[in-house]
Amino acid sequence: MKIWTSEHTFDHPWETVTTAAMQKYPNPMNPNVVGVDVLDRHVDPNGKLHSHRLLSTEWGMPSIVRSLIGACRTKTYVEEHSVVDPMKKVMELRSTNISFTNLVSVDERLIYKPHPQEPGKTTLTQEATICVKGVSVSSYLEGLMENTISSNAKKGREALEWVINKLNAEIEEFTASARGNMRSPMAAAAFVEK
Repeated sequence: MKIWTSEHTFDHPWETVTTAAMQKYPNPMNPNVVGVDVLDRHVDPNGKLHSHRLLSTEWGMPSIVRSLIGACRTKTYVEEHSVVDPMKKVMELRSTNISFTNLVSVDERLIYKPHPQEPGKTTLTQEATICVKGVSVSSYLEGLMENTISSNAKKGREALEWVINKLNAEIEEFTASARGNMRSPMAAAAFVEK
């Protein structure tokens, strides 16, 4: 078993980062995520948003790995549960693979909180537990998977920045459009009055 951990600070407020996290897929940094299905989403009596999603992923496994695990398919599924507490400003996301569970388990936990000293920033704490089962080279494979998770975490942070930039551009476009629409009736009214 391998445990991987990471901490990252985003230069954006918690509300922005968590909004982006809920809209992270699809994105060009993680093309392996080919589908996201919301299985359940509700707000509990305490105002917390609970989401249960199914992520479909397509991984290009090397032929040596496919032969070791005896698999020809490369589409895998990940179950994701998240809870957003807007009062405490905490978002916790847990995910686990539901494919190939007899061979490998990857359990991941992400926590987004406002930075303790800088309220305009957000801290992301990540942890993944990797366990390869029933293979004599399991420690080696766990190490490979740990490196992959580390690389994918970096891509995931880049993807969040990409989503934040996209959301900001949409807001700017909407604002500019709204200003233009507000001016048009005034300009037309001024023209008619003459």
